[in-house]
Amino acid sequence: MVAVGVHEAKTTLSKLIQKANAGEEIVITKAGTPVARLVSVAPQGPRELGRDIGRFEVPDDFNEPLPDNLLDTFEGR
Repeated sequence: MVAVGVHEAKTTLSKLIQKANAGEEIVITKAGTPVARLVSVAPQGPRELGRDIGRFEVPDDFNEPLPDNLLDTFEGR
């Protein structure tokens, strides 16, 4: 992990992106405090449709109105 200040990150962004693409994690700091992380966006691969079948079942009352006490909570009453 590499830590760089905001100013250095702005002036060397291209090099930092190359490091991130190589698998390194860069932490950007402001006044010594970490404020952001620069990491590579790794390709996720092809999506697999249906991989979660059977892991969740929609309840029969899904479209029913909420009970009054829960509705009041959502509406701040």
